[in-house]
Amino acid sequence: MEKCVECSSKQGKGKRLWKKMKFQLVEYHSLPAYLRDNEYIIGHYRSEWPMKQLLLSAFSIHNETLNVWTHLIGFFIFLSLTIYTAMKIPKVVDIHDILRRADLQKLHSQLITCLPSLPNISNLHNLSDELKTTLPSLSNVGQLLYNCLPDRFSTTNQSSRSMKEDVGSIIAPLMVRPITRWPFFAFLCGAMFCLLASSACHLLSCHSERISYIVRRLDYAGIAALISTSFYPPVYYSFICEPFFLNLYLGFITILGVATIMFSFSPGFHRPEFRTLRASLFFGMGMSGVAPIFHKLTLFWHQPEALHTTWYEVVMGILYSAGALVYATRIPERWMPGKFDIAGQSHQLFHVLVVAGAYTHYCAGLIYLKWRDVHGC
Repeated sequence: MEKCVECSSKQGKGKRLWKKMKFQLVEYHSLPAYLRDNEYIIGHYRSEWPMKQLLLSAFSIHNETLNVWTHLIGFFIFLSLTIYTAMKIPKVVDIHDILRRADLQKLHSQLITCLPSLPNISNLHNLSDELKTTLPSLSNVGQLLYNCLPDRFSTTNQSSRSMKEDVGSIIAPLMVRPITRWPFFAFLCGAMFCLLASSACHLLSCHSERISYIVRRLDYAGIAALISTSFYPPVYYSFICEPFFLNLYLGFITILGVATIMFSFSPGFHRPEFRTLRASLFFGMGMSGVAPIFHKLTLFWHQPEALHTTWYEVVMGILYSAGALVYATRIPERWMPGKFDIAGQSHQLFHVLVVAGAYTHYCAGLIYLKWRDVHGC
């Protein structure tokens, strides 16, 4: 009996030891062929681990840890930016709320004589109702105020200035409508998809050859989606008044993005020998944005917003190009193989540069929104 217990105990220890050895990190030469991607990263590889262990490995140290977290943190940054941007969208003007906050006592006598479209109303409650129905329908309110208010209000009189501000608080919002936001949110969704797909790829690709094939294709699709949707805000807001060029540029980059995704599904596209081809393909997609940027400058060279956004786009292009360069050349690990297995390898630098470039583009997008909200078409 004691021998059976001892034998069972030894078997249990042997299983635990085997399980522990099975999930040890291995070196490059021990990897199956489909996991061999960068021979300059020598060790700290996970190889064909179960899904549970792979998910838990996000919180352990290996050569993909920083690849997972650089883009996972980037995803949460852009998720926060998306929520923040959605909350800051100007809402349609609520005339009821504006009239509740306005001082109708001070405005009554001035508006009756200043705006000929308003009848002579003695009751303030009726005046409020009249304003609700009349002001939105007046196409020449701005001109009426321009002609009337400067003569009626003295700039030296404090109470008159406050009355003028009250008039402005009612009229000004009615003259402005926020521009559509869908191109900006398309970019934000493209960025989040790219970052999340990349994190999933680096976390799960060593599960099996089938899972590796799937998540790598998602990764390439995410890159193409980010590049394509990055065109949407600058093209849409630059050429919103030029429907032909708007549709031309948006259609071209959308078709190019879909074609790139389809091409990335071809067998062998993920192999190490096609690394330079992949980098060149995505770099070429990005460079196709030079044409609409130059076109924008020729149309709006006198607009400070056009110049400001172009500078952001130049910085974004430099960051993306630098990322593609280190990705394709595998610098710095090719200079010192094995020294950058955990931190500092080219793919991690590539990830950081992608997040920085996408954030730069977000800043440019805010300028586009403000520009078109104020000036319209």
